[in-house]
Amino acid sequence: MDDKKQPIVIKKVVKHQGHHGGAWKVAYADFVTAMMAFFLLMWLLGSTTPQQRAGLSQFFTNPSAIQGPGGASTSMIKLGGTQDMPTGPTQETSLGGSPRPNQSALAREAARRDLQRLQTLEVKLKDAIDKSQALKPFKDQLLINLTPEGLRIQIIDKENRPMFQQGRAVLMPYADIILKRIGTFLETVPNKISITGSTDAVKFRNGTMSNWLLSAERANAAREALIAGGMPKNRVAQLVGLSDTVLFNKKDPYAAVNRRISIIVLNKKAEATVARADQYAIGGKSAKSAPVSLGAKVAGSHSSGVTSPPAGISSAQTAPTTH
Repeated sequence: MDDKKQPIVIKKVVKHQGHHGGAWKVAYADFVTAMMAFFLLMWLLGSTTPQQRAGLSQFFTNPSAIQGPGGASTSMIKLGGTQDMPTGPTQETSLGGSPRPNQSALAREAARRDLQRLQTLEVKLKDAIDKSQALKPFKDQLLINLTPEGLRIQIIDKENRPMFQQGRAVLMPYADIILKRIGTFLETVPNKISITGSTDAVKFRNGTMSNWLLSAERANAAREALIAGGMPKNRVAQLVGLSDTVLFNKKDPYAAVNRRISIIVLNKKAEATVARADQYAIGGKSAKSAPVSLGAKVAGSHSSGVTSPPAGISSAQTAPTTH
């Protein structure tokens, strides 16, 4: 008998653990989907305009609001007699979901365009004066600037170069050329025009003429020259005679610069003010509440013709040296 023992071989079978399932795959797929949606949202926010984002927001808030003709009804289903809930576009939102501009925004935009138009006209006028051989010698008598009422163009007298004949409303040849040239520029400007005449403080001796009448007649003479230059007749909204109530040189009421013609290309706000003043003038509303047009000292103003001096204003006794 063999003393050697046979080796005993023990075979151990390692059993694997049970199947865990596929739940982790679902969770991972959800995570990947969420990340994709997040980056898609970030891309949309970075590549769209505010108006487009507002339209998308409106669509997801109220999808039926963009239904066109033949689409869904503009009312929800009736529920027990309750009032229908409108789902169409509201007053604040136009079709497609883009916000509709309100009246104040439209007014601001109109005022901005109006100001831009006047600024362009100012540049063109100043450029024309610099380039014109006929106007450049009188550059120091032409003052152009923007005011709250619009673009103001002033033609002022010089001591030895008056615009009008002494004490009369007859234009000197050079002043006639200047006004006709300005009328050419105003031909294509849609804004209304206000024309103002002013005199110095020198008074007339006789009682048939006064600085009130003279200033108004000179404003009317300027109007005729502007029309002769090409400005339409119906463009004038206001013709004003100020006499010597609004002095250019307040320290010297008799200075030549106080004799001047002011042409204002009115902005829309000033146009509305003049229009309201016309309504008061024809008795449309109580005169007590009438606003004063274009300044508190626009005495003797009128929108359609030459004005007369107000009652109580007398022409002084001194003989005129210049007017």
